[in-house]
Amino acid sequence: MSVSGTIAVTGATGFVGRHAVRELLGRGFGVRGLVRDLGKAADVLGTHERLELVCGDVCDPKTLGELLSGCVALVNTVGIIRESDGQTFQKLHVVAVRKLLEAMASAGCDRIVHVSALSVSEAAKTGYGKSKFEGERLIRSAGARWTILRPGLIHGRDGEFTKLAVEWARGRIAPFLFMPYFSKMTGGFPKPAFESPLVQPIAVEDVASAIAESLEREVAVGEVYPLAGGETLDWPELLEFVRDNVTLARQGIKAMGIPGDLAAMKAKGAGLLGVGALLPFDEGMAKMGAADSVSPTTKAREHLELAPAGFREAASGYLGGM
Repeated sequence: MSVSGTIAVTGATGFVGRHAVRELLGRGFGVRGLVRDLGKAADVLGTHERLELVCGDVCDPKTLGELLSGCVALVNTVGIIRESDGQTFQKLHVVAVRKLLEAMASAGCDRIVHVSALSVSEAAKTGYGKSKFEGERLIRSAGARWTILRPGLIHGRDGEFTKLAVEWARGRIAPFLFMPYFSKMTGGFPKPAFESPLVQPIAVEDVASAIAESLEREVAVGEVYPLAGGETLDWPELLEFVRDNVTLARQGIKAMGIPGDLAAMKAKGAGLLGVGALLPFDEGMAKMGAADSVSPTTKAREHLELAPAGFREAASGYLGGM
């Protein structure tokens, strides 16, 4: 049985959250979004007769009680790729999930769609991956009717990655002279060899569609869905497509790999010295970035009828206007 009624959405002004809100409203759901800044929410989400906003912290029981009261389901899009300003993996990927599940039980809401990540598994070797998996474990064992979505690299006009790649292509931000990505080591010393990881970017609109379809299809209950786009590229192909399709790109700028293992070691050392924030990446980002981010999409296609667009097909629709 699919759900109908009001859906609570955490992280409603985030990249995935805002698109999930729009998709759910477009399908006739009522939406109650949890936000941290009402001013930002007004700019990002606008107004809608079926949209309500709750302002507060995702770990505050009172706020969560207000968010979930009368809701038939929860969509959790809260997550961070890097710790900063007191926002830790443990707080947002584990504690917040526990608090949400407790609030769901108190409110009588038993349906949750949780947005995780493609790199998450029991064998994860980064703080990000370990905390994300712990959050998933809590959801599986809570007794709620759950669906877990694991998207890979998500792209879209308003995504942070897309904005970063566009500025690299224009030579406006470091490293200025090339478009960087993390490469993976395929051969050892004395002759190390490096290779460009493969990536299967998924459009944020396809992720939002998967969220809504999960709520509307009973087959999705108790399932984990890897989500990836309809096209596999290596990082130079992806970055140079951005360069070739965005306005004001710097002529001749190329994609260049930075050894992921060495970058991870550098970030770890910087963190131990207390200057990790000076780098634009941390140890976990370097490790994950140097790994392939690809997955079969068969189950999502069959269960959710998801037909994800290829990166070039989707990105060509917005890059020229950025």
